[in-house]
This record gives sequence, C-alpha cells and structure tokens, in this order.
Amino acid sequence: MSLTDRAIARIRELIQSGDLAPGSKLPPEQQLATQLGLSRNLMREAVKVLVVARVLEIRRGDGTYVTSLQPDLLLGGLTGAVELLQGDTGALFDLMEVRRLFEPVAAALAATRIAESGLADVKRHLDAMTEARDDVELLNQHDAAFHRAVIAATGNDTLVTLLDGISGRTLRARIWRGLIDTDAAGRTLAEHEAIYQALVARDGPLAQAAALLHVSNTEGWLRAHLGANGSASPADPLGPRAEG
Repeated sequence: MSLTDRAIARIRELIQSGDLAPGSKLPPEQQLATQLGLSRNLMREAVKVLVVARVLEIRRGDGTYVTSLQPDLLLGGLTGAVELLQGDTGALFDLMEVRRLFEPVAAALAATRIAESGLADVKRHLDAMTEARDDVELLNQHDAAFHRAVIAATGNDTLVTLLDGISGRTLRARIWRGLIDTDAAGRTLAEHEAIYQALVARDGPLAQAAALLHVSNTEGWLRAHLGANGSASPADPLGPRAEG
C-alpha cells in the first residue's frame, strides 16, 4: 500500500467510524494532517482522490466536506466506466451476466412492493415504447425508464443505481438498432409486456421468470450477433449492420 493509499484509508476510517459524518466539515488541513500523523502533501493527495470518488467535496472559500454518501452519488461513476468498456466484447458479456444475475431477482422483489403509482409509471413507458415503433432514440429512452421504474419499485436506491450503471446507454441503443434490423423488436416489446403483467399480478416468481427470459434473450441475441459479425470493431462492437 502506497503512502497516499494509507492516507486515504485513514480518512475513510474517520468517516466509517462516524467521527466524520455525512455533510460534516473536515478540520483544517494542518490540524487533520497532525491528527492522522500525515504530511500536508499526503493529506492533499488523499483529499484529491476522495473528491474524485465523490466521498469528499471542496467548497471554494469554505472548506472540505464529507458528501451525503448516498448510493447514487458514490456509484454514479459506474456509468462512465461501463461506457468505456463498450469496445471490449468480453466486458460486454460480463455486464450482461451481471444483469441476468440481479435484475430478475430485483423484479421479483418489485412485484411484492410496487404501488399503483409505480405500475402506472411502468405502463406509461411500456406504451411509449410500443408507440415509438422504429424510433431508436425513443425506444432507448423509454426502455431505460421502464427498467428503472421496475427496479425503483423495490424501494432500494442501491439497486436502482447499479442498474443505471451497468445498463450502458450506448450499448442499449445499438441493441435496439440491431433488433429493429432483424425484426426482433416486437418480441422484445412482448417480453416487456410480460414483465408488466407479472407486476400487475403482484407475482414475484412470475416477474422473476419474465425478467430472466428478457435479459437472457437479449444476452443471447448479443452473443449471436457478435459471433456472426466478424467485422465488429472496438469502436462499434455491433458492427455496421446494427447501426442501420
């Protein structure tokens, strides 16, 4: 462990112990450095890293504060990392496996907790997807919102943030283009309808099965497409055909 990493660990220990609560202001730099037995340079480096990680925030003219430490803030950087993985075929499959592992279980939980307002939100996005037809941008937008509304019904903000992070807007758009090109969009919309109907029935196992079928079919389509398209490149993992 480098000296900077040790400095970061010391500050994190203060936060985890509750000595520095969310929203609290850090002591002056020299005071905190002395308290932790660190040099001011190491303290500055550690603070910079924790600011990038959204654990700390610097308020100009005021000082350095611990952030709210909410999941959407701390895990928000996952989305950017996922977008950077778009050119790595193996990483794309890994992400789909992650979705297959947790999204169906989350859908089952949502079925037991979803309120009427949540159902209305899911239905609104389902209807918008049906009306969008071949409009990839609208399909992409409401597809993401549909899945987010389902997971949001669990009341678990961490699950919602994880879904947002691993979904990958660019990949989702490319998949929709490919589905439209191969006349598979109708089947995919039917899978969304099945998820919605399971939520209406408040049937957890059925919602889990419907979500698993949907994610598995999407993953299978992606694997088949990449396997059949030898010209797929890192810049465009679904190749020219999917761009329509």
